[in-house]
Amino acid sequence: MKRKFRSEKTGYLFILPWFIGLLIFTIGPMIFSLILSFSKWDIITGIDSIQFVGLENFVNIFHDELFYQSLKVTFIFALVSVPLYQIIAILVAMLLNMRTRGMKFFRLIFFMPSVIPAVAVSMMWLMILNPEYGILNRALDLFGIIGPAWLQDPDYALSALMVMGIWGVGNTIIIYLSGLQGVPEELYEAADLDGAGVVKRFLNITVPMISPTIFFNLIMGIIGGFQYFTQAFVMTNGGPLNSTLFYNLFLYNKAFVSYEMGYASALSWILFGIIMVFTLIVIRSSSAWVYYNGDDEKD
Repeated sequence: MKRKFRSEKTGYLFILPWFIGLLIFTIGPMIFSLILSFSKWDIITGIDSIQFVGLENFVNIFHDELFYQSLKVTFIFALVSVPLYQIIAILVAMLLNMRTRGMKFFRLIFFMPSVIPAVAVSMMWLMILNPEYGILNRALDLFGIIGPAWLQDPDYALSALMVMGIWGVGNTIIIYLSGLQGVPEELYEAADLDGAGVVKRFLNITVPMISPTIFFNLIMGIIGGFQYFTQAFVMTNGGPLNSTLFYNLFLYNKAFVSYEMGYASALSWILFGIIMVFTLIVIRSSSAWVYYNGDDEKD
């Protein structure tokens, strides 16, 4: 018993720094923001100036037109970009999984954009999407196509941000690549003997075998899609005409531009609830489409 207690004590001591960090930097701020969501505070004055207002912040939020506009923009972006990025990442990962000379170099090329800081990427794409001297519109001119004013046009600004996001799916590609490399070659060989084509092999072997990877990337994609902020903040700041006013950008403006910290805290908890609902939907549905290696043994 003494040896077991001593071993457990050592383990607890090792995780103590992490646990303290969790309390100070995660749980503590979450509790404080929950308190602020029922209060008014301008963040400039001291904590003593916090005024409890009950549900007033939440009532005001649901009467705010910009709240619904930010929800609309964020939902459109998430519903389009998350499936689009997953499909592109899977297809590219399948190409990178081919046994060809120099493939490690191509894997590096596709992965590198994902490690570049988001602000640097945003500044680069501001130049690419510039309607006057941007290389995208100049490339379109070669085919006789007049390029739009991408980020200055409310009809194209959100789509431009979605297209830009394709450039940075390297992390997702690498995760799919690791999942593909775990698919047994024997399954493909058996499918070849049965005369299965490329599409059948993909749908009946590849997709089920990498379904846990799809599940993970889908969850992370949903969370990332609803928390989209940096690119919109740097490139459009919500414009033009609020066409790129993402939820997190709206929250930021309320907290650090209007100094309505209570209002912003209420917004953050609403976002937490939205992400939680969509995440739980995916998790609850996973039993119908996610396959694990041990499932056959359990059956």
